[in-house]
Amino acid sequence: MKQEWKGPLRFGAVLFALYLAVHYWEWLSGLALLAVKAGFPLVLGAVIAYAVNILMSMYEGWYFPKSQNQAVIRSRRPVCLVLAYASLIGIVVLIVRMILPELIQSVTLLLEELTPLLRQLSIKLNDLSPDQLAALSGMFAADGTVNWQELATKVVNFVLAGLGGVMGSLVSLISATVSAAFTAIVSVIFSIYLLTEKENLSRQGALLMKTYLKPSWYSRLLYFLETLHNCFRRFVVGQCTEAVILGLLCMGGMLLFQFPYASMVGTLIGFTALIPVAGAYIGAGVGAFMIFTVSPLKALLFLVFISVLQQLEGNLIYPKVVGSSIGLPGIWVLAAVTIGGGVLGIGGMLLAVPLAATFYQVLRDDVAKRNRPAPRTK
Repeated sequence: MKQEWKGPLRFGAVLFALYLAVHYWEWLSGLALLAVKAGFPLVLGAVIAYAVNILMSMYEGWYFPKSQNQAVIRSRRPVCLVLAYASLIGIVVLIVRMILPELIQSVTLLLEELTPLLRQLSIKLNDLSPDQLAALSGMFAADGTVNWQELATKVVNFVLAGLGGVMGSLVSLISATVSAAFTAIVSVIFSIYLLTEKENLSRQGALLMKTYLKPSWYSRLLYFLETLHNCFRRFVVGQCTEAVILGLLCMGGMLLFQFPYASMVGTLIGFTALIPVAGAYIGAGVGAFMIFTVSPLKALLFLVFISVLQQLEGNLIYPKVVGSSIGLPGIWVLAAVTIGGGVLGIGGMLLAVPLAATFYQVLRDDVAKRNRPAPRTK
């Protein structure tokens, strides 16, 4: 009798849960959004820890791997953790030092070019008659005398509006800076805790799953998580390899065609190429702006060059390098990037490829298992 009631009871519980989700959707979505916002530093810390763990594991494999000395064994984790963070910080500092000075130089050059134009515009305004200025600003009376009341009103309104805008922008900037600094500090601290305790956390998670899940579910979930981890790790390595290749190709092509800022733009393109497929276009916009300050024609030719290079990279290099590293055919890499970008934007592009590779491998293994011939009985 108990077994007969279990099915309808579960069905009724599911229907009731769906009703509550639909009826209180706004409240539930707001609560979920608040939870995501509150837990964002921890999620970011987990992402940082995952990326740093790739470097840290590599360093641990190089740090006297066969040594039995207890001092070496105890120092392996902290030393490799510091080296991993130092490596990432060094890469970021190197990229900024290569990009920022030339970017400032380009903006300075552009301002120097705009100064004569502004001076000519000022001269043109000074040559206007009072009637013409009155049509523009309303600050002169019909007889050509200055309308001081109108002028004072406009100056006061302009100053008040400017002060209000500046104060509002300053408060928003300070608030955003403090919030970003707090998030970064908490995320880094949390990532360090995760990395130092990763073995204990992994063992505790496995124990919880083994305790509360059926043995068949536990083995399947463990297999899925291991596959997901391997796909994500290979994806990060492949994405970094592809970014280096694209940056070098861009730099070589710019040197060949004698475009200015070749090393800086190549570095920027390689850095933004960490975003799958579309990332190089982001760097191309900044690169075209910098080249425009030197030669508008070369900026146009650079856009043509980067478009051709991006098509080659997106259709040939990226599917081969990233697809082969995660075991996903090139056609599915392009499909995953397209769908992920359409659903979640840049974040969807980053997540879609390793997720697609995980499901592809799980499905392939399951199909192979189901089509495996049964053992012959004697």
